[in-house]
Amino acid sequence: MDIHEYQAKEILSGYGIKIAEGGLAYSPEDAVQRAREIGGHIWAVKAQIHSGARGKAGGIKICKTHDEVEAAATYLLGKRLVTHQTGPAGKVCGRLYVEAGTEIAKELYFCLLVDRSSERIVMVGSAQGGMDIEELARTNPEAITKIVIKPSVGLQDYQAREMAFKLGLDAEVISHAVKTINGCYKALRALDVSMLEINPLVVTKSNELVALDAKMSFDDNALFRQLKISELRDKSQEDPREMAAADRGLSYVGLDGDIGCMINGAGLAMATMDMIKLAGGEPANFLDVGGGASAERTEKAFRLVLADKNVNAMLVNIFAGINRCDWIAEGVVQAVRKIDMQVPLIVRLSGTNVEEGRKIIAESGLPIITADTLAEAAEKAVQARNEVVAKEAAGS
Repeated sequence: MDIHEYQAKEILSGYGIKIAEGGLAYSPEDAVQRAREIGGHIWAVKAQIHSGARGKAGGIKICKTHDEVEAAATYLLGKRLVTHQTGPAGKVCGRLYVEAGTEIAKELYFCLLVDRSSERIVMVGSAQGGMDIEELARTNPEAITKIVIKPSVGLQDYQAREMAFKLGLDAEVISHAVKTINGCYKALRALDVSMLEINPLVVTKSNELVALDAKMSFDDNALFRQLKISELRDKSQEDPREMAAADRGLSYVGLDGDIGCMINGAGLAMATMDMIKLAGGEPANFLDVGGGASAERTEKAFRLVLADKNVNAMLVNIFAGINRCDWIAEGVVQAVRKIDMQVPLIVRLSGTNVEEGRKIIAESGLPIITADTLAEAAEKAVQARNEVVAKEAAGS
């Protein structure tokens, strides 16, 4: 789960990280009022969306008068910002963060993240922060420092000092940097953070260390014990299909293809998507219904997949272990009858009570295409999808 910049900054300030004064705005009038409250003669008006690279997309405006603040807020509110992280669909800005201007002497990059491959926490930093950090990682990886932290031991002071020195900080800022790094690590451990990024972390002309931007992502599986964090969720910034699935206890990831998938087990889902691509098709989603795919749960999964108007065929691939194929088949038949499907349905069942499950589908009288193997199911799904597309093209 991601949160907005202003939310991340509020959390980090509670752990001793210095931030610039700022306030939230939902209208141009709010923005001007926040600027008046902050005072000064320069402000940054920042679009609050769940994405980095907002500056490149025009989502951050530097203003020197209240009229400029109002104009920037009018322009940004309701605007769909497209970055390399949002994809072509972009994300709509529904709120702004108005922040006091900062006199920047130097921009740095700092990040803590959970590296699942090494089962460690990795601290990443660079003396060259700012909008072009991705380009820096590609063209000059030596400029980026990585320090591995063992979770059983935790962040050591010498590691924090090492990172502070690698960031090229002056001696009088080192102690503040160590405090900032330790605060970030405490936040990561206490709040089940999977990624914490400050870019840029700036040294001001008065030699202070300030988090000028902040991004935090949290482990969804730990939100049950982080109730205050889960309340920060902004569903308007997330894929509505994925949110609808999460609210129903289903694992769903929307993709760009047009063959809908309902599968039990993450590994089988990945294999199924690979087979669809191998057969020449593109999956529309990743949907794992889990081991307890009851008739009701199956119907919910069907409705989620078919809510995507791009779906031209649907593939159900079930390997029943703890579950049973006859239960799944009953759920599929019930779902098809209730939903009145308008796209071809391909079903492949395997495992416990597979013969009973196939019999239920065969005797249902419904136009369900069956397959014995995963490869056959993928080929039939792609073929059915191609026929639908050809009919639509002929009709148009």
